[in-house]
Amino acid sequence: MPNVEILQLLVSPVHRLAGRPGDGLPALPPGELVTTAEVRAGLGIVGDRYFNHPAHRNASLTLMAAERLPGPYPADLLRTRRNVLLRGVDIDACIGTTVFLDCGTGPVYLEVRSAARPCAWMDTTLGPGAQRALRGGGGVRCRPLTDGVLTVGPALFGVGEPGKPAHGE
Repeated sequence: MPNVEILQLLVSPVHRLAGRPGDGLPALPPGELVTTAEVRAGLGIVGDRYFNHPAHRNASLTLMAAERLPGPYPADLLRTRRNVLLRGVDIDACIGTTVFLDCGTGPVYLEVRSAARPCAWMDTTLGPGAQRALRGGGGVRCRPLTDGVLTVGPALFGVGEPGKPAHGE
C-alpha cells in the first residue's frame, strides 16, 4: 500500500461558483479549508453542501491529485472546489474501483464513480487554459462506503473493498 499525503481538505457549506465565470471570482467564504473532515457512509462529508443531498449521494466527495494541477497554478482546493487534495497517487486512474484512505484512525472506503470534469470556472479560478489542461485529470467523484475521519497529513492508500484485502496485502 502506498503512502500518500492529504495536502488539503475542503468542507464548503455553500455553492459559491454560481453565475458566469466571466463575472469574476466571487468572494470566498472563510473557514472552508479544514484539517479534519468527518465522512459518513452514503451521505458525504459532514458540513459540506452536498452532505445528504439526494442528487449527489453517489458523488458527494471529490478527490484530486496535486500532480495533475498544471503549470504555475497553486495546489489549492479553494480554486478547484474539490474536497480532498492528494499527493502520491493518480486518483483519476481509479475510476470504477473502490479505494480507501487511512489517516491512522481506520480506513475510509470510497467508491470511485466518475470523473470530476473541470468546468469553465477553472479558467477564472486557476488561470487561462486551466480547464483544458485539467481534462482527464480534474479529479474524481466518489460515494463514501464507510464512516470515518480524514485528516491533513500522511495517509495509507489502497484499492480494495471493505472486508476484503487491498491490492498489495
